[in-house]
Amino acid sequence: MCREAVYVPDMRLRLLLLARHGQSVFNVDGVVNGDPGRDLGLSARGQDDARRLGGQVAGIQIELRVTSCFPRAQQTAQLALGERTRDVPHEIDAELDDIRVGELEGRTLADYRTWKHGHSLDEPFPCGESLHDAARRYAAAYERLLARDAETILCVCHEIPVRYIANAAAGSDQLDAPTHDVANATPYLFDADTLRRAIGQLRAIAGPSSKR
Repeated sequence: MCREAVYVPDMRLRLLLLARHGQSVFNVDGVVNGDPGRDLGLSARGQDDARRLGGQVAGIQIELRVTSCFPRAQQTAQLALGERTRDVPHEIDAELDDIRVGELEGRTLADYRTWKHGHSLDEPFPCGESLHDAARRYAAAYERLLARDAETILCVCHEIPVRYIANAAAGSDQLDAPTHDVANATPYLFDADTLRRAIGQLRAIAGPSSKR
């Protein structure tokens, strides 16, 4: 006897709302910060940025919020959700943290850019990580989001992880192009299939780890 097939819905990720944090105090000062323990949080404008993000996602039911370890990311998510915050579980993923810049911590953005332009993407910042190492950990973090049992996730992290996955989703073979400047607290939307393809492209760009 034939039995009617029973449809079991896939409860994994259907929509990722990905955003950079609101303007931070260090953004205003032009200072590089890759250590969450030194983060000074959002500026007054950054708090407004976060509330504006909240208005952009107000009509979407969010089941989970995921942030990096940085206060600026966590504050952005909390302000964006407003009264919904208490009803949306919060998880922290350190693999979404900003670039680990080592000895460049606290230096100017100009110093960071000068160092970056003089070295390959496989060369680590002094006592830090390479940009390709960062890309690989971002890919791993996005894979974890893809596998979560939550249909809609709000993820707030940093400019570089957003830039990298946006460019990978566009099919680019470069981490920093065509998208380079990522606006504060502006949502990028990924469905599961798009995110899965973008992760694969991001891993292809970064290549295998050279660490043994």
